[in-house]
Amino acid sequence: MKDRLVLDLLDLPAETFDLEPIARQPIPGARLRTRAFIKVQDGCDNRCTFCVTTLARGQGRSRTVGEILADVQAAMRCDPDTLAGAQEIVLTGVHLGSWGQDFSSSMHLRHLVETILRETDVPRMRLSSLEPWDLDESFFSLWDNPRLCRHLHLPLQSGCGATLRRMARKTTPQTFARLVALARAACPDLAITTDIIAGFPGETEAEFAETLDFVRKMNFAGGHVFTYSARPGTAAARMPDQVAYPLRKERNARLHADLTVSSARYQTQFLGQVVEVLWENVSELGPRFWQMSGLTDNYLRVHTLAPAHLWNQITPVKIMRHTSRGLCGEFVVDDVN
Repeated sequence: MKDRLVLDLLDLPAETFDLEPIARQPIPGARLRTRAFIKVQDGCDNRCTFCVTTLARGQGRSRTVGEILADVQAAMRCDPDTLAGAQEIVLTGVHLGSWGQDFSSSMHLRHLVETILRETDVPRMRLSSLEPWDLDESFFSLWDNPRLCRHLHLPLQSGCGATLRRMARKTTPQTFARLVALARAACPDLAITTDIIAGFPGETEAEFAETLDFVRKMNFAGGHVFTYSARPGTAAARMPDQVAYPLRKERNARLHADLTVSSARYQTQFLGQVVEVLWENVSELGPRFWQMSGLTDNYLRVHTLAPAHLWNQITPVKIMRHTSRGLCGEFVVDDVN
Protein backbone atom coordinates (compact mmCIF):
# COMPACT_ATOMS: atom_id res chain seq x y z
CA MET A 1 0.00 0.00 0.00
CA LYS A 2 1.21 3.51 -0.80
CA ASP A 3 0.57 4.60 2.82
CA ARG A 4 3.49 2.38 3.83
CA LEU A 5 5.77 3.25 0.94
CA VAL A 6 8.16 5.46 2.95
CA LEU A 7 8.11 3.12 5.95
CA ASP A 8 8.94 0.06 3.86
CA LEU A 9 11.52 1.82 1.73
CA LEU A 10 13.42 3.14 4.76
CA ASP A 11 12.64 0.15 6.98
CA LEU A 12 11.14 2.33 9.70
CA PRO A 13 8.46 1.51 12.29
CA ALA A 14 5.10 3.26 11.85
CA GLU A 15 5.39 5.11 15.17
CA THR A 16 8.33 7.12 13.76
CA PHE A 17 5.83 9.46 12.13
CA ASP A 18 3.53 9.70 15.15
CA LEU A 19 5.89 12.02 17.05
CA GLU A 20 4.52 15.51 17.73
CA PRO A 21 5.96 18.00 17.41
CA ILE A 22 8.47 16.83 14.83
CA ALA A 23 12.00 17.51 16.04
CA ARG A 24 13.99 20.10 14.09
CA GLN A 25 17.68 19.70 13.34
CA PRO A 26 19.53 22.93 12.42
CA ILE A 27 21.36 22.61 9.10
CA PRO A 28 24.52 24.72 8.92
CA GLY A 29 25.36 27.04 6.07
CA ALA A 30 23.57 29.24 3.59
CA ARG A 31 22.90 26.54 1.02
CA LEU A 32 23.13 29.15 -1.74
CA ARG A 33 20.74 31.44 0.15
CA THR A 34 21.50 34.83 1.57
CA ARG A 35 18.58 34.78 4.02
CA ALA A 36 17.64 32.11 6.53
CA PHE A 37 14.03 31.77 7.65
CA ILE A 38 13.86 30.85 11.34
CA LYS A 39 10.51 29.52 12.47
CA VAL A 40 9.92 30.59 16.07
CA GLN A 41 6.32 29.49 16.62
CA ASP A 42 3.42 27.60 15.06
CA GLY A 43 -0.36 27.70 15.36
CA CYS A 44 -2.70 30.62 15.97
CA ASP A 45 -5.20 31.58 18.66
CA ASN A 46 -6.96 34.23 16.57
CA ARG A 47 -10.39 33.55 15.11
CA CYS A 48 -10.42 35.58 11.90
CA THR A 49 -13.58 34.50 10.10
CA PHE A 50 -11.88 34.02 6.72
CA CYS A 51 -8.93 31.92 7.89
CA VAL A 52 -8.48 28.16 8.26
CA THR A 53 -5.15 28.39 10.07
CA THR A 54 -6.55 27.68 13.52
CA LEU A 55 -8.37 24.63 12.17
CA ALA A 56 -5.27 23.37 10.37
CA ARG A 57 -2.48 24.29 12.80
CA GLY A 58 -4.16 24.40 16.21
CA GLN A 59 -3.27 26.66 19.10
CA GLY A 60 -0.18 28.83 19.20
CA ARG A 61 3.02 27.10 20.34
CA SER A 62 6.31 28.91 20.84
CA ARG A 63 9.79 27.46 20.44
CA THR A 64 12.28 28.13 23.21
CA VAL A 65 14.92 30.84 23.05
CA GLY A 66 17.64 28.18 23.15
CA GLU A 67 16.21 26.31 20.17
CA ILE A 68 15.88 29.50 18.17
CA LEU A 69 19.41 30.68 18.98
CA ALA A 70 20.74 27.29 17.84
CA ASP A 71 18.98 27.70 14.49
CA VAL A 72 20.31 31.23 14.08
CA GLN A 73 23.88 30.16 14.83
CA ALA A 74 23.58 27.22 12.45
CA ALA A 75 22.29 29.46 9.65
CA MET A 76 25.22 31.84 10.10
CA ARG A 77 27.81 29.07 10.14
CA CYS A 78 29.97 28.86 7.01
CA ASP A 79 28.99 26.14 4.57
CA PRO A 80 32.10 24.14 3.50
CA ASP A 81 31.07 24.34 -0.16
CA THR A 82 30.05 28.00 -0.42
CA LEU A 83 32.28 29.31 2.39
CA ALA A 84 29.39 31.55 3.38
CA GLY A 85 26.70 31.75 6.02
CA ALA A 86 23.42 33.64 5.92
CA GLN A 87 23.84 37.41 6.23
CA GLU A 88 20.21 37.88 7.17
CA ILE A 89 17.77 35.90 9.27
CA VAL A 90 14.01 36.27 9.08
CA LEU A 91 11.91 35.40 12.12
CA THR A 92 8.72 33.66 10.99
CA GLY A 93 5.65 32.06 12.50
CA VAL A 94 1.98 31.48 11.78
CA HIS A 95 1.23 34.15 14.41
CA LEU A 96 4.68 35.60 14.99
CA GLY A 97 3.59 38.33 17.36
CA SER A 98 2.22 35.78 19.84
CA TRP A 99 5.65 34.26 20.46
CA GLY A 100 6.26 33.66 24.17
CA GLN A 101 2.68 34.22 25.30
CA ASP A 102 2.18 30.49 25.94
CA PHE A 103 5.22 30.15 28.23
CA SER A 104 4.61 29.60 31.95
CA SER A 105 6.31 32.96 32.47
CA SER A 106 4.91 34.94 29.57
CA MET A 107 7.34 36.69 27.24
CA HIS A 108 6.94 39.07 24.31
CA LEU A 109 8.46 38.92 20.85
CA ARG A 110 10.58 41.98 21.65
CA HIS A 111 12.42 39.91 24.29
CA LEU A 112 13.36 37.36 21.63
CA VAL A 113 14.53 40.05 19.22
CA GLU A 114 16.65 41.69 21.92
CA THR A 115 18.18 38.33 22.86
CA ILE A 116 19.13 37.41 19.30
CA LEU A 117 20.70 40.81 18.68
CA ARG A 118 22.61 40.56 21.95
CA GLU A 119 23.70 36.93 21.74
CA THR A 120 24.63 36.74 18.04
CA ASP A 121 26.46 38.90 15.53
CA VAL A 122 24.03 38.29 12.66
CA PRO A 123 24.41 41.28 10.30
CA ARG A 124 20.69 41.61 9.65
CA MET A 125 17.49 40.42 11.28
CA ARG A 126 14.11 40.84 9.64
CA LEU A 127 10.62 40.26 11.04
CA SER A 128 7.94 38.63 8.93
CA SER A 129 4.22 39.43 9.18
CA LEU A 130 2.98 40.84 12.50
CA GLU A 131 -0.59 41.42 13.57
CA PRO A 132 -1.09 45.08 14.55
CA TRP A 133 -2.70 44.25 17.90
CA ASP A 134 0.45 42.46 19.06
CA LEU A 135 2.52 45.67 19.01
CA ASP A 136 2.70 48.78 21.15
CA GLU A 137 4.81 51.93 21.18
CA SER A 138 7.59 50.30 23.22
CA PHE A 139 8.15 47.71 20.48
CA PHE A 140 9.45 50.33 18.06
CA SER A 141 12.45 51.13 20.26
CA LEU A 142 13.94 47.90 18.86
CA TRP A 143 14.84 49.85 15.72
CA ASP A 144 17.46 51.72 17.73
CA ASN A 145 19.63 48.76 16.73
CA PRO A 146 20.58 49.22 13.04
CA ARG A 147 20.86 45.45 12.53
CA LEU A 148 17.07 45.13 12.76
CA CYS A 149 15.75 45.64 9.25
CA ARG A 150 13.54 48.70 8.81
CA HIS A 151 10.60 46.75 7.44
CA LEU A 152 7.27 46.09 9.13
CA HIS A 153 4.58 43.98 7.47
CA LEU A 154 1.21 44.71 9.11
CA PRO A 155 -1.78 42.89 7.57
CA LEU A 156 -4.68 45.33 7.45
CA GLN A 157 -7.16 43.19 5.43
CA SER A 158 -9.69 46.05 5.23
CA GLY A 159 -9.75 49.78 5.80
CA CYS A 160 -13.44 49.74 6.76
CA GLY A 161 -14.43 49.27 10.40
CA ALA A 162 -17.62 47.34 9.61
CA THR A 163 -15.76 44.91 7.37
CA LEU A 164 -13.06 44.40 10.01
CA ARG A 165 -15.74 43.49 12.55
CA ARG A 166 -17.16 40.85 10.22
CA MET A 167 -13.62 39.54 9.78
CA ALA A 168 -13.23 39.40 13.59
CA ARG A 169 -10.01 41.38 13.30
CA LYS A 170 -8.83 42.88 16.59
CA THR A 171 -8.17 46.32 15.19
CA THR A 172 -9.92 49.34 13.72
CA PRO A 173 -8.80 51.77 11.02
CA GLN A 174 -8.19 54.37 13.73
CA THR A 175 -5.98 52.15 15.92
CA PHE A 176 -4.13 50.85 12.87
CA ALA A 177 -3.41 54.40 11.66
CA ARG A 178 -2.17 55.40 15.13
CA LEU A 179 0.18 52.40 15.23
CA VAL A 180 1.60 53.25 11.81
CA ALA A 181 2.17 56.86 12.90
CA LEU A 182 4.02 55.72 16.03
CA ALA A 183 6.18 53.32 14.02
CA ARG A 184 7.14 55.98 11.49
CA ALA A 185 7.92 58.49 14.21
CA ALA A 186 10.25 55.99 15.91
CA CYS A 187 11.96 54.75 12.74
CA PRO A 188 12.38 57.14 9.80
CA ASP A 189 12.33 55.47 6.36
CA LEU A 190 10.58 52.41 7.83
CA ALA A 191 8.93 50.39 5.05
CA ILE A 192 5.40 49.45 6.09
CA THR A 193 3.73 46.88 3.86
CA THR A 194 0.36 45.22 4.22
CA ASP A 195 -2.22 42.66 3.04
CA ILE A 196 -5.73 43.54 1.84
CA ILE A 197 -8.68 41.27 1.02
CA ALA A 198 -10.91 42.43 -1.85
CA GLY A 199 -14.57 41.47 -1.94
CA PHE A 200 -15.09 40.09 1.57
CA PRO A 201 -18.70 38.92 2.15
CA GLY A 202 -21.03 41.86 2.72
CA GLU A 203 -18.55 44.43 1.37
CA THR A 204 -20.71 47.17 -0.16
CA GLU A 205 -19.54 49.85 -2.55
CA ALA A 206 -19.45 52.29 0.37
CA GLU A 207 -17.33 49.91 2.48
CA PHE A 208 -14.93 49.31 -0.39
CA ALA A 209 -14.64 53.08 -0.91
CA GLU A 210 -13.65 53.41 2.77
CA THR A 211 -10.94 50.79 2.30
CA LEU A 212 -9.63 52.42 -0.87
CA ASP A 213 -9.49 55.83 0.80
CA PHE A 214 -7.76 54.42 3.89
CA VAL A 215 -5.13 52.58 1.83
CA ARG A 216 -4.35 55.81 -0.02
CA LYS A 217 -3.93 57.72 3.25
CA MET A 218 -1.56 55.12 4.71
CA ASN A 219 1.04 55.52 1.95
CA PHE A 220 2.17 51.91 2.23
CA ALA A 221 5.59 50.98 0.84
CA GLY A 222 3.92 48.02 -0.87
CA GLY A 223 1.60 45.14 -0.20
CA HIS A 224 -0.42 42.20 -1.43
CA VAL A 225 -4.07 42.20 -2.48
CA PHE A 226 -5.99 38.94 -2.23
CA THR A 227 -9.32 38.29 -3.90
CA TYR A 228 -11.59 36.80 -1.25
CA SER A 229 -12.00 33.06 -1.59
CA ALA A 230 -14.32 31.08 0.69
CA ARG A 231 -12.60 28.42 2.80
CA PRO A 232 -14.80 25.47 3.86
CA GLY A 233 -15.33 25.40 7.61
CA THR A 234 -14.82 29.13 8.11
CA ALA A 235 -17.49 31.51 9.36
CA ALA A 236 -17.06 33.82 6.35
CA ALA A 237 -17.96 31.03 3.94
CA ARG A 238 -21.41 30.87 5.59
CA MET A 239 -22.03 34.61 5.60
CA PRO A 240 -24.81 36.13 3.47
CA ASP A 241 -24.21 38.69 0.73
CA GLN A 242 -21.26 36.99 -0.91
CA VAL A 243 -19.72 39.45 -3.40
CA ALA A 244 -19.90 38.38 -7.05
CA TYR A 245 -16.55 37.06 -8.24
CA PRO A 246 -16.11 39.54 -11.15
CA LEU A 247 -16.66 42.41 -8.71
CA ARG A 248 -14.09 40.96 -6.30
CA LYS A 249 -11.55 40.86 -9.13
CA GLU A 250 -12.35 44.43 -10.14
CA ARG A 251 -11.83 45.66 -6.59
CA ASN A 252 -8.58 43.71 -6.39
CA ALA A 253 -7.30 45.51 -9.49
CA ARG A 254 -8.20 48.93 -8.10
CA LEU A 255 -6.47 48.26 -4.78
CA HIS A 256 -3.44 46.82 -6.52
CA ALA A 257 -3.16 49.92 -8.72
CA ASP A 258 -3.18 52.21 -5.67
CA LEU A 259 -0.58 50.12 -3.84
CA THR A 260 1.62 50.22 -6.93
CA VAL A 261 1.47 54.02 -6.90
CA SER A 262 2.28 54.29 -3.19
CA SER A 263 5.10 51.75 -3.56
CA ALA A 264 6.68 53.81 -6.36
CA ARG A 265 6.31 56.96 -4.24
CA TYR A 266 8.12 55.32 -1.35
CA GLN A 267 10.93 54.02 -3.56
CA THR A 268 11.60 57.25 -5.42
CA GLN A 269 12.32 59.14 -2.19
CA PHE A 270 15.62 57.24 -2.07
CA LEU A 271 16.88 58.52 -5.42
CA GLY A 272 20.36 59.95 -4.96
CA GLN A 273 20.88 58.25 -1.61
CA VAL A 274 23.51 55.66 -0.73
CA VAL A 275 21.95 52.45 0.67
CA GLU A 276 23.28 49.10 1.89
CA VAL A 277 22.24 46.13 -0.27
CA LEU A 278 22.49 42.41 0.40
CA TRP A 279 23.17 40.89 -3.03
CA GLU A 280 21.22 37.69 -3.55
CA ASN A 281 21.15 37.17 -7.35
CA VAL A 282 24.29 37.40 -9.47
CA SER A 283 24.82 36.51 -13.13
CA GLU A 284 28.02 36.99 -15.12
CA LEU A 285 27.89 39.36 -18.09
CA GLY A 286 31.47 38.80 -19.23
CA PRO A 287 34.96 38.77 -17.78
CA ARG A 288 34.57 42.17 -16.09
CA PHE A 289 30.93 42.66 -15.05
CA TRP A 290 28.15 40.95 -13.12
CA GLN A 291 24.42 41.73 -13.16
CA MET A 292 23.22 41.73 -9.55
CA SER A 293 20.05 42.32 -7.59
CA GLY A 294 19.39 42.41 -3.88
CA LEU A 295 17.46 43.99 -1.05
CA THR A 296 18.05 46.89 1.25
CA ASP A 297 17.14 46.44 4.89
CA ASN A 298 13.90 48.34 4.25
CA TYR A 299 12.97 45.90 1.49
CA LEU A 300 13.84 47.89 -1.61
CA ARG A 301 14.77 45.79 -4.63
CA VAL A 302 17.96 47.17 -6.19
CA HIS A 303 19.61 46.18 -9.49
CA THR A 304 23.12 47.10 -10.60
CA LEU A 305 26.14 46.18 -12.70
CA ALA A 306 29.15 45.30 -10.55
CA PRO A 307 32.87 44.94 -11.32
CA ALA A 308 33.11 42.05 -8.85
CA HIS A 309 31.15 38.95 -7.82
CA LEU A 310 29.51 40.09 -4.58
CA TRP A 311 26.89 37.42 -3.91
CA ASN A 312 25.87 37.23 -0.23
CA GLN A 313 27.75 40.42 0.61
CA ILE A 314 26.32 43.68 1.93
CA THR A 315 27.74 46.71 0.15
CA PRO A 316 26.75 50.36 -0.35
CA VAL A 317 25.33 51.55 -3.64
CA LYS A 318 23.95 54.90 -4.81
CA ILE A 319 20.37 54.84 -6.10
CA MET A 320 20.20 56.46 -9.54
CA ARG A 321 16.75 55.75 -11.00
CA HIS A 322 13.43 53.98 -10.50
CA THR A 323 12.04 51.42 -12.95
CA SER A 324 9.11 48.99 -13.01
CA ARG A 325 11.53 46.29 -11.81
CA GLY A 326 12.72 48.28 -8.83
CA LEU A 327 15.60 50.67 -8.20
CA CYS A 328 18.82 50.87 -10.20
CA GLY A 329 22.05 51.82 -8.49
CA GLU A 330 25.71 52.45 -9.13
CA PHE A 331 28.67 51.47 -6.97
CA VAL A 332 30.82 54.12 -5.42
CA VAL A 333 34.19 53.15 -6.96
CA ASP A 334 36.10 53.16 -3.67
CA ASP A 335 33.64 50.69 -2.14
CA VAL A 336 34.40 47.79 -4.49
CA ASN A 337 37.82 46.21 -4.92
